[in-house]
Amino acid sequence: MIKPSMLGHVVIRVRDAQRSEDFYTKVLGLEVRNRTQGGKMRFFTSNPEIDHELAVAEIGEDAVGPVSEHVGMYHMAWELANMDEIKDAYRVVLDNDVDVAGFGDHGVVKGLYIRDPDGIEIELYAYAPEFEGTPLQEILTRGSLRGTMAD
Repeated sequence: MIKPSMLGHVVIRVRDAQRSEDFYTKVLGLEVRNRTQGGKMRFFTSNPEIDHELAVAEIGEDAVGPVSEHVGMYHMAWELANMDEIKDAYRVVLDNDVDVAGFGDHGVVKGLYIRDPDGIEIELYAYAPEFEGTPLQEILTRGSLRGTMAD
């Protein structure tokens, strides 16, 4: 039996590597660790102690986007430190007109689901037992997707 110690990284196919780099650095705050010659691949990390967690491979503007009825990756998830970071992330998402895919309530874990420029779903989640009984959408929007940020 193979027993990996952790997931090393994920590589996703995108239409435009520069557009993805802009999103993953300016919206998600990831650091570019490397670019291949020709710029068709970009490597990103959230943790300066590891080489990369995510890479994007450019395949062109005519590529078919993610299809929810097909086999493949559903979403990637990035852990945030706490609910304040989720609130801050929600502000960044709204300020950058990022598509909100939904709000997840997994008991003591809350997840904000967004889509990158290619429609790939990303979960931004935090362990938040103090909010276990309160829906994330209510915390962030007071019931309206583009509503006022809750305190």
